[in-house]
Amino acid sequence: MLFDPARSRSVPLALYYRDVPGPSPKLALLSHGHGGQHTDYSFIARNLVAHGYFVASVQYELPGDPPLATSGNLREARRPNWEQGVQDLLFVRHALRRMRPELDMEHLLLVGHSNGGDIAMLFAHEHAALVEKVISLDNRRMPLPRTRTPRVLSLRSSDQVADEGVLPDVAEQRALGMKVIPLPGTRHDDMWDGATDAQKREINGIISAFLED
Repeated sequence: MLFDPARSRSVPLALYYRDVPGPSPKLALLSHGHGGQHTDYSFIARNLVAHGYFVASVQYELPGDPPLATSGNLREARRPNWEQGVQDLLFVRHALRRMRPELDMEHLLLVGHSNGGDIAMLFAHEHAALVEKVISLDNRRMPLPRTRTPRVLSLRSSDQVADEGVLPDVAEQRALGMKVIPLPGTRHDDMWDGATDAQKREINGIISAFLED
């Protein structure tokens, strides 16, 4: 549990890492979907650890927080929630720099599911210089950054459609080196620890290929 005195806000974390000698681990910040918990994506976190990352999974939704908007222009209505999430990520990065000076902060990876993916994409827009790679698990509202840096991977579910303008067209994806990969056998609500073993293997296989490319 971290506490940000500037905002009087608690920031719970789940940390995944290997405490063994070796190269400095890169930092990955993992963002849960709406209604989820920061402990719900351990199968992804452990895969990231296997690729040399120190993973901090951040809890965004706290008791007393206003409910997430579910009607109207969601890109506008949810923006305050995303901005708060971006501030949480910046705070966690700063705190871990102090607490874990051995971490490699120059190759930051962001991973987020659904609303957490929208938070990750907003962070990549606003703080692109801090991010090496960003992975979206079916974010639907915040547009993917139209840049070559950071590199972007987006896994798309079989049952939910992104809002207009969120995903670049195929030509733009190719030009930017962006990966947008459909998962025909995986629904939006399957992209967490409750997924089947086959779904987890597919998701982690795609993430691994992206990280190793």
